[in-house]
Amino acid sequence: MTDNAAAQTGPTPLTLLGTGAMGTALARAWLTAGHPVTVWNRSPARAEALAAEGATVAASAADAVAANRLVVACLLDDASVGEALDAADLTGRDLVNLTTGTPAQGRSRATWAEARGARFLDGGIMAVPPMIGAAGSGAYVFYSGSAALFEEHRATLAVPAGTTYVGADPGFAALHDVALLSAMGGMFAGITHAFALIRPEDIAPKDFAPLLVSWLTAMAPMAHQAADQLESGDYGKDVVSNLAMQVAGNATLLRTAEEQGVSVELLSPYMDLMERRLAGGHGDEGTTGLIELLAGR
Repeated sequence: MTDNAAAQTGPTPLTLLGTGAMGTALARAWLTAGHPVTVWNRSPARAEALAAEGATVAASAADAVAANRLVVACLLDDASVGEALDAADLTGRDLVNLTTGTPAQGRSRATWAEARGARFLDGGIMAVPPMIGAAGSGAYVFYSGSAALFEEHRATLAVPAGTTYVGADPGFAALHDVALLSAMGGMFAGITHAFALIRPEDIAPKDFAPLLVSWLTAMAPMAHQAADQLESGDYGKDVVSNLAMQVAGNATLLRTAEEQGVSVELLSPYMDLMERRLAGGHGDEGTTGLIELLAGR
């Protein structure tokens, strides 16, 4: 196979490594938009459906890489990226890695790719497969690394999902991805605890859910206040309910959980941090100072 990018005048041709659920969704979005797509998967049978939809199936990852200058990897993990590309010639290639990884892995993979003659862009997909290529789904991808690569291929990368470039540091896409997912995990913990509290009672979960969503939506903008406090260094700025009040109020939350027969294991770690910060003399602050404890400062 030869690089056909130079002769292409229509939609940019590209190679996709990995045709799992997310890879297949990405490939279908590009194929629907008219992009010639070469695919490779460790288990060839998983690429058969895409072949029927117009994709070219490569016999090896090296062949797939040789087919196009733009190469997108959406594999199991960082190790699988290295294994798949071990025998490939990356000279002159633009490698976009959409494989979920850590910031350190993104930086290491960028150094690895650049040493082999490729430009590199790391990505963090903020979506599940059904959202990919679906208009109005809100799907987007964080990108970090080569700004030149991102600008050149921005339109192609925007076909399956929106694009948000977060900087030249190759680790920033993964960091943004994991930071948002971590916040989501904390929110899900709170939702879990809330439903556990009402579970023993004659309260319909479907009636309670809209109240829960409305409350969390109203509280979410507090992130802006935390950001302002972090940048100003004033953790008491614009605080309405200070740490001393919140710690005192925690007693009611704990007592209610006990009355309802609900474990407090999802709440206790956060409450412990609040008590530590209060003990350090920060009762007039809000909860932004807890970040200092988590960061070991």
